[in-house]
Amino acid sequence: MSYQIEIRHLKYFLAVAEELHFRKAADKLFISQPGLSKQIKQMEEGLNLKLFDRYNRKVELTQAGIYLKREISRHLNDLEKILDHSKLLNDGIEGSLNLGYVGSAMHQLIPNLLLRFKNEHPNIIFDLKEMDNQKQVNDLMYKDIDIGFIRLGSLPKNLESYAVLKENFCLVLPESHEINASNFNDIRQLKNEPFIMFDPSYSPTYHEKIMQIFKDCGFSPIISHNTINASSIYRLVENNLGVSIVPKSLKTGYNMNIKFIELTNIKQQTTLYAAWNKENKNPILKLMLQLIKNGK
Repeated sequence: MSYQIEIRHLKYFLAVAEELHFRKAADKLFISQPGLSKQIKQMEEGLNLKLFDRYNRKVELTQAGIYLKREISRHLNDLEKILDHSKLLNDGIEGSLNLGYVGSAMHQLIPNLLLRFKNEHPNIIFDLKEMDNQKQVNDLMYKDIDIGFIRLGSLPKNLESYAVLKENFCLVLPESHEINASNFNDIRQLKNEPFIMFDPSYSPTYHEKIMQIFKDCGFSPIISHNTINASSIYRLVENNLGVSIVPKSLKTGYNMNIKFIELTNIKQQTTLYAAWNKENKNPILKLMLQLIKNGK
């Protein structure tokens, strides 16, 4: 049969396969239900396959449909990236890189990294998105981002990571607080103060490490606020609503009435990792990883 399968048909199939409902899939795709049904029928005829069992009240994938959904889900994103990359090359652009990061990575590491990369490869387009650790892991799994900068030690098996920065923690206090670098001994001096923390969901590993600091000092902290944003933490500290502990890299980039005391007398440190999907074939990712690992 002369009917040809196009990328849009694969997207239509995935929408129905995920929703198992033609109307819901059509709404998701912003097309009519009869039009979607026709496209799926043509796809089945073109492939000479039955992809769905259709009943009065439900739709189910056939065995062939289950297999096709799994494989298309894995490879469709790669195909789209290949086509996008070819268009960039056609326009005289070497390629693109989608990059995710936690906020602390943007203060020094990522700007310096991008400047170094741009010096060697000026015709690259970057798409940068700040996102929490778990969102980055999910997007790396589906290759929606090419590389992430995260604070997670444990990753799914098809993701790899490389430590790019290990740093101390810092205590954050209001500028007027009686404790300063000259009279600070350890965290126990603040055991009766409320603490403002990054939300545990932002990075469970990071949260556990912070809690270990308190455990080693022999007390459980009074946690008054949880947030996912450093500027929110600092604003609360500035207004005498508590104190906090953050990575050293978050000392810069803010102009508030707060002060930092680096915690050099504890064993805990925090590590920032570059993470990527082993199956990601983006050639620009390979160049970026070479730069990161070689430290050039």
